[in-house]
Amino acid sequence: MPFDATHMIWPWLFPLTYFIHMAEEYWGGDGYSAYLSRTKGVDLTSARFLLLTALGLVLMVAGIPLAGMFRFPQLLLVILGTVVLVNGVSHGVSSLFTARYNPGLISGILIWIPLGVITLVQLRDRMSAARYLTAVAIGVSIQAVVSLVSLRGGKLFRA
Repeated sequence: MPFDATHMIWPWLFPLTYFIHMAEEYWGGDGYSAYLSRTKGVDLTSARFLLLTALGLVLMVAGIPLAGMFRFPQLLLVILGTVVLVNGVSHGVSSLFTARYNPGLISGILIWIPLGVITLVQLRDRMSAARYLTAVAIGVSIQAVVSLVSLRGGKLFRA
């Protein structure tokens, strides 16, 4: 049987790998909070980082059964595939520009980029182009919001 990204187990790879990525961002090097403080002057406390990443994990875990229940599992997979691919690439690009390790780089390159690419390639021909591209746009938008919130120290709005 050929590989199939729509298999029941596949969506659960996203929260599993998210946990791994989150752990690397927390414990890798000085941690992502310290990395942002040192490189960009951003005050993202470790507690706020953990709260926000835990929120992301909860949303992801809740989204999987909801996507099945409301019959949009492929759409969710393309969204998640895009988010992890863009995040992994952003860690790689950031590391290339600084020539330094940044927390999340290893899991981003070794796990998230392949997971994202495989998911997107597997689903590319199983959805209409409009639906697929909409899901990709949503995934890019989610990653953009996550990056913006991170660069604002975990605050959506400035006080």
